[in-house]
Amino acid sequence: MSEPEEHQLKTPDSVAADPEAVEILRMWWSKQEPVMSVKPAFNDPAMFGRMLAYAATHMAHGYKVRHGMDERHAYNQILTGMSDAIKAQNVQTVTEPLEPSGSAQ
Repeated sequence: MSEPEEHQLKTPDSVAADPEAVEILRMWWSKQEPVMSVKPAFNDPAMFGRMLAYAATHMAHGYKVRHGMDERHAYNQILTGMSDAIKAQNVQTVTEPLEPSGSAQ
């Protein structure tokens, strides 16, 4: 994966300094679809919902900063996209094999 350094995500210093920090989710847009690695680390799935809400808020702010969009409008567009995906009920979970294809066993 090669993208310009200014677009690469960095681990925040506060997370790097926290020995109890847990990575929950990594997401990519690849081959015209979302791809992700997930770790269901919370005992209560509602906590993941809260994290998604925080992520939507932070992403809306990112659209304001990077693209000059109205933050409230960006947030509402994010929620619309989430709602559309939920209503479509066409998400399929596909897991990758534990061993990469072509690897020696």
